[in-house]
Amino acid sequence: MPGSGAAPSTHMARTAWRTAWSGGMERFKSVPSNRQDYKCTIAYVNGRFRKYRIRGTLTAAAVALAALAASPASPASAEPGDDVSVGTRLAARTHPAVQLTSLTYSGQVVVPTGTIKEGPFNELVQQATAAVLDGKISSDERSIAKYLFQRMAADVDRYLKPTGPERKVKAEVGGLCTGWWVTPDGYMVTGAHCVQMSDRELTEVFAQQALAKLNKQDAKEIIKGLRGIEADAELIQLAQQVYVNFNSGHLQIRGLNKSLSVVQSLPGGGVDKTAKPVPAELVSVGENYPGKDFALLKVNGQQNLPTVPLGDDSDVQTGSTLYISGFPGLVTNTPFFSLESKLEPALTEGPYNAKRTTQEGVPYIQTQAPSYHGNSGGPVFSKDGKVIGMLIAGTVSEGGEASESESFVLPVSIIMEKLNEKNIKPAQSLTTTKYDEALNDFFLRHYKNALPKFREVQALHPNHPYVAKYITDSQQAISSGKDETPQPLWVWIAIGAGGLVVVAGVVVAVLMLRRRKAGPQAAAVQTPSQATAQGWQQTNQAWQQTNAPAQDWQQGNQAWQQQNAQGSQQQPQQPQHVEPGFQPNYPQPGNPQASPAMPQPGYPQPLNPQPLNSQAGYPQPVNPQPVNPQPVNPQAGAQPPSVAALEQEIAELRRRLEQRPPGA
Repeated sequence: MPGSGAAPSTHMARTAWRTAWSGGMERFKSVPSNRQDYKCTIAYVNGRFRKYRIRGTLTAAAVALAALAASPASPASAEPGDDVSVGTRLAARTHPAVQLTSLTYSGQVVVPTGTIKEGPFNELVQQATAAVLDGKISSDERSIAKYLFQRMAADVDRYLKPTGPERKVKAEVGGLCTGWWVTPDGYMVTGAHCVQMSDRELTEVFAQQALAKLNKQDAKEIIKGLRGIEADAELIQLAQQVYVNFNSGHLQIRGLNKSLSVVQSLPGGGVDKTAKPVPAELVSVGENYPGKDFALLKVNGQQNLPTVPLGDDSDVQTGSTLYISGFPGLVTNTPFFSLESKLEPALTEGPYNAKRTTQEGVPYIQTQAPSYHGNSGGPVFSKDGKVIGMLIAGTVSEGGEASESESFVLPVSIIMEKLNEKNIKPAQSLTTTKYDEALNDFFLRHYKNALPKFREVQALHPNHPYVAKYITDSQQAISSGKDETPQPLWVWIAIGAGGLVVVAGVVVAVLMLRRRKAGPQAAAVQTPSQATAQGWQQTNQAWQQTNAPAQDWQQGNQAWQQQNAQGSQQQPQQPQHVEPGFQPNYPQPGNPQASPAMPQPGYPQPLNPQPLNSQAGYPQPVNPQPVNPQPVNPQAGAQPPSVAALEQEIAELRRRLEQRPPGA
């Protein structure tokens, strides 16, 4: 029905056509009061029913196309590398930005020659003799010598004095730590204690490296003065300790130089013994632990460096798993591993235990993630791969041994505070963005998709330390048939479009087959739309004749009255039965087969209506011209009148009906 949301059924459409046809031209005399509804009904039957059917077919095809397009997208919607552990994925993404840093001091170490003070030393010999007499030590010379060296090492300046000549040794000391890029142009974050040493620390490390040889030589000389005593390992160790204390206490460092550097990979990726440190500039430094142990470095001439993103303190809490990345010293300093393997970061993990605050008021996170000397300055990540802090320190036992199970992390909020002081804004590089995209494809085993992205990373940053290996691994996986890359979207669109073409071809074939079957009947039978259109044309011609000059109309009216009077004396004939959907035989002039006139609204009717020789209900001119409806023989490919043409015919009919004289 007009105005309803559902399309009319085929039966309803046929019923409407039969109703319109059985009345013939009479149907158009009584225009419905709701003309808009009438027009909508005609338009609905002639046009929209067909459109809805075609639209339904196209909709079904579109749904099939959408299903085809959506089917390959299912794997891509999964989390990248669901079968890859968090640690593996996190290490792959963050390792390129984690670098080994080096702090180096060089200079000339100068120490005087130690000479025994005779007076204090003679007093010490007397004390040793008394101890032998009292039975406190053995009476053999080796035991007495050990007693003397122990007392001298405890108060070395009482028994030794500095004299010439000075002894000079060139030395270079330093330490290795971990740093990480926060901007693509070369700003790096690390720990404050990784870039500076106190005077006491410098003396200790220079003494350990530069004075070892001197200490052994001095101990050997003093033992030679003990005639007749065979020195054992304990005696040698005691003698060396005397000069370790004396030489380190009188050590001077001249021409001290300090340098900071970052060990980067070679062009093309990878690190070997030819890799050289790149100088770094110290931009900012805080206080050593337990203060705000932070330092900012800048390596000039850099671009497209891989970076790591910074998170928030709230990203983790007690119980969260933390991941520490860095270069543990027990690996870096051991001679058993190759340099290539030493220069790859290690990733450890452990729970967030608690949040602590130092006496200086600085917050630190306590974690059980293992760490070692060399991890200092390294980034600490959440499971999402964002930096939540920096590894600074660990606990040390009473024996001076570090405990690997307790580590302390400077929160990321302090790091952001220090970066803001220098107006440094952390940023992710294009290299990192492309590298992460390539890793996602790699872990999904979409090696064909990953390979060009890895090559793009290599073009952006030729010194990338790991991309060359991923390129090789991807090529090998493709060659061995391990690639699981899905077809690109355009292929599925093409398949869907092909399916749509097939569906459309089937629809066209069905329509053509139906038309061929209806061909023999169409030669003698008009379609409802053709009959209706022809009836409207006849009505239009009749009204054109009816609307002739007024004299002709009056003569036609008188003739109609005479015919009506004569017709009242005739016997009415039975109306011709018309089969639904066929063209009726309209009455010809002078043919007594006219249908009986039916009362029509808006027309004057005789008291005893009789069959007329003219069309019922229409005034005829004096000499009406016959209108012979001809059967329409549809040609191949001919189309029925469009809805717009039919609506125009109805509008013309209304206009003429409204122009009829009153009382006609």
